[in-house]
Order: sequence, then C-alpha cells, then structure tokens
Amino acid sequence: MTPSPTPTPSPTSAPLHFYFDFISPFGYFASLRVEPLAARHGRTVEWHAMLLGVSVLKVMGLKPLLDTPLKGDYIRRDARRYMRRHGLRVKRDLDDAVMDPRAAGRAFYWVKQHHPELAAPLAHAIYHACWAQGRDLSTAEAVAAIALPAGLDAQGLREGIENEEARQLLRSAVEASLQAGIFGSPTVVVDGEPFWGVENLGLVEQWLDSGGW
Repeated sequence: MTPSPTPTPSPTSAPLHFYFDFISPFGYFASLRVEPLAARHGRTVEWHAMLLGVSVLKVMGLKPLLDTPLKGDYIRRDARRYMRRHGLRVKRDLDDAVMDPRAAGRAFYWVKQHHPELAAPLAHAIYHACWAQGRDLSTAEAVAAIALPAGLDAQGLREGIENEEARQLLRSAVEASLQAGIFGSPTVVVDGEPFWGVENLGLVEQWLDSGGW
C-alpha cells in the first residue's frame, strides 16, 4: 500500500478569522497570540466580535459556563492555570459581575466600518481595559474613555457607539457568526476549518505548518 503523501503548507494567504467576545477571558488570552501566530505563516487576521449571550444562552439554550455545576469550577482552574503558565495578570475576576459587551461590540464594528485599519488595535485596547485593568465597559462613555489607538477621537467614537448604524452592524455580525456555526470564544477559522478554544491554537499552528489534514 502506497503511503499517503505528507501534506505541504498551503500557499494561500487567506486571513485567519478570529471570533471573540470581550467578556471572554479565553478570548482575551487568544487575542494576545493570534496575530503573531498568523504572521509566522504569512497570514493576517480578520477580527469578528460575537456575543456569547446570543450563541450560548439564546441559541444553544445553555447556562453560562461558570454557572454550570462541575464545569464552572474547572473553567476557573483552567483560566488560572493558563495565566500562571503565560505570566498573565488580570484585575477582573472571573466571578465579577458579567459586563454587558454590547457597547464594546458596537464600538468595534463602528470602527471596523469607518476606520478598518484601527479595528484590531481597538479590540486590543478594549480587551486590555476590560481584563488587565478590570474596567467595566458596559456604556459608550466607558468605552470612549479608555486609552484609544492613535487616530480615534473619543467623542466621535462615543457618538458612533450610540448611533443606530453601530447597533445594526453588531446585529448583522452576530447573525453572520451564527450562520458560520460559531458558538464560542475564541474560535479561529483557518482555510474554512473552525478551531474553538485557546488550547486549540496549537492545532491551528500545526494546520498552518502542514497545510491541513
């Protein structure tokens, strides 16, 4: 029997699609690694904010992970173990009141629509403010008050968040993520193949190294 040929890395330069929710600690962890990972393979990253409150609670009909018996305790342990391993410190505790992520999501999509080159830097800034600094970003005012990427005006951003356009952009993006089968944060889609969970970034790397399987 002739052995199967060893896959070779794909020559495509298609972006990695990175789906995340700002309330997700594991989304935050992945956001710190996904761009260097992509760059090592000549890829870029297309960022997509989603809402776990829609995918998990409304569509899947499940409890939040931390409210799920047994699994919630494991998630807490897993997050703390990850932070120890990677030398991360956060000021937002996993058991703090869950922030309403809609203002942050609207900010992201308004910027993606009007200043696309600043969408990823804004996502990093929001994640840093939320998790590393422990700030509650539930309102337009709170989001606009963080350290914004150069080129973004706080007043303009606040007005953008409160505009109906931003609400519609977020609704459309969340619906598109559901249509794409995305349910969790983080999820990376590479060459049409979805990988859910920060622990699967290693598999994403292997996929890119080998060309897939």
